[in-house]
Amino acid sequence: MNIKNAKTQIENAMRAYFSKNEFGEYKIPIARQRPIFLMGPPGIGKTAIMEQIASELGVGLISYSMTHHTRQSALGLPFIETKNYGGKEYHVSEYTMSEIIASVYDMMEETGIREGILFLDEINCVSETLEPSMLQFLQYKIFGRHRVPDGWIVVTAGNPPEYNNSVHEFDIVTWDRLKRIDVEPDYDAWKEYAYRANTHASILTYLDIKKSDFYKIETTVDGKTFVTARGWSDLSDMIRLYEENDLPVDEDLVLQYLQDKKIAKEFAVYYDLFKKYRSDYQVSRILEGQDVKLIRERASSAGFDERLSLLGLMLDAIGEDLKGVCNTELSLTELMKSLKKAKADLTGDAAGNGYEYARKILDDEIAAKQDELYIGRRAGSISLDQQYALNASAAALREESELMLRERPADNAAAFALLKSDFDRRTGELKEKAREAGRRLSNVFRFCEDVFDEGQELLILVTELTINEYSARFISRYGCQEYFAHNKELLFYERQKEIIREMEALELN
Repeated sequence: MNIKNAKTQIENAMRAYFSKNEFGEYKIPIARQRPIFLMGPPGIGKTAIMEQIASELGVGLISYSMTHHTRQSALGLPFIETKNYGGKEYHVSEYTMSEIIASVYDMMEETGIREGILFLDEINCVSETLEPSMLQFLQYKIFGRHRVPDGWIVVTAGNPPEYNNSVHEFDIVTWDRLKRIDVEPDYDAWKEYAYRANTHASILTYLDIKKSDFYKIETTVDGKTFVTARGWSDLSDMIRLYEENDLPVDEDLVLQYLQDKKIAKEFAVYYDLFKKYRSDYQVSRILEGQDVKLIRERASSAGFDERLSLLGLMLDAIGEDLKGVCNTELSLTELMKSLKKAKADLTGDAAGNGYEYARKILDDEIAAKQDELYIGRRAGSISLDQQYALNASAAALREESELMLRERPADNAAAFALLKSDFDRRTGELKEKAREAGRRLSNVFRFCEDVFDEGQELLILVTELTINEYSARFISRYGCQEYFAHNKELLFYERQKEIIREMEALELN
C-alpha cells in the first residue's frame, strides 16, 4: 500500500488501542496490543506519518533509530542487588532503566501526557548483541526488567533486505505478534503531504512530468544511486532558503540531495527553465486579473510540459494566499478561546476591576499559550499549523495587553468592549483577506478558461485544488463558483461550507 493508506491503517489501530471501557480499562489489554511493524524502503516518509498521527490524535511521540543503540543503552546497565529469600541473602543481577523507557517517563513527567506512541525505526537492523533482546521487546514490550508504560503504543519500522545489508530476518513466532504493514513509494500519495509541507513548485511540476524520478534506488558499476521522498523534501526546503538569500541553485546543490547524477542534472536544468517561466509569465499579473494578452498567446501555443509548469506557478502563488487565510482563521479561533475566557473572568463574582486586572488576565492567557506550545513541541503532538495558531494568538494577546495600557479602560465592561472591538477588527481583516484571495483564485480560473478552453489543464487545476488541504478548506468555507462549475461532482462542498459557517462562526458576544 502507499504511505497515505498506511497512515490510515496505523491511525485506526491507534484509536482502537486507546479505546477504554466504562471502568477506564483498555478494551484490548496491553499484553494483546500488537506492536505495528511498518516495512518499507528508506526515505519514504515513515517517520513523517508518525508525527502527523501523534499531532492528529493529540498524544505524545518518542522516536528512536535503533541502529544507534547498543545493548547497554537499550537494556540499561547491570548492577548487583542484595535480596533476601527464605531468610538468606543473595546477590542478584539487576539493570538500570533503559534509556528508551526512561525517555517515555521523562516526557510524561514534563508534559503530563499519559498516552503516546513509542516509535522505533530500523528495528530489523540492530546489532547482533541487541537482536535477542529486541525480539523479546517485540513480543513482551520489555527492555531488561522494565516494561513500556501503559497507554504507550509501540510502532516500529524497518527496511526490506534489498535496501540494507544489516537486516535480520524475524522468525514466525515474532511476526505472529506484530501487525505488519508493507509500504511502497507512491508519488500521488506523497503529493498531498508535499502540499502541506509547502514543497517548492519546481519540484512538484517536475515530478508531475517525470513521476518515475520520484523514487529510485539502483546498484550500478559506480555504486549505489538513489532518489527518495526525503531527498525531494529536504531539497525543497533548501531551494526556498537559497532563493530567499539570493544564492544559486545549481546541479552541485541538487546532487547533494538527489544522489543520482542523471536525475540531478535533469532537475537542475528544469529548475533553470522553471525560473525563466516564473519571470516570463508574470503570474502576479494573472492573479490580479490584469490584461496579459501576450502571456495568454504564449500559453495557448506552449507545449504541455510548459503549461504544467505555468499551472504549478499559479497554484503555488494562489496556494500561499489560501494557506494564509486558513492559518489566520486558525489563529483567530485560538484567540477567541482566550477572549471568551477573559470575558468570563471579567464578569465573574471574584473579578477585579479596570485595565490592570484585564492585563493580568491577558498575560495569564499568553503564558498558557506558551505552555501549550512547549508541551506540544516536547511531546511531538502539535502540527506546524497549530504552532502557528498558538504563536499568532499569543502575539495578538500581547498587542491587546498593550492596547489596555494605552487606553486604560475604567471598568471591566469597558475593558471587554475594547477587546471585542479589537477582535471584530481582526475578523474584518480576515474577511477582506478571504475576499481578496477568492478574487485572485477566480482570476486563475478565468485565465485558464480563456487560454485552455475545456482542455485537461482545467481538470488538472481542479484536481490540484481538491487534493491541497488548504485550498480545499478555503473553498469549502468561502466557496468558488468557478471551481464548482468545473467540478459539479463536488457540489457537496456548498453544503459543507454552510455547515462550517454555522459551527465555526467567528463571533465574540
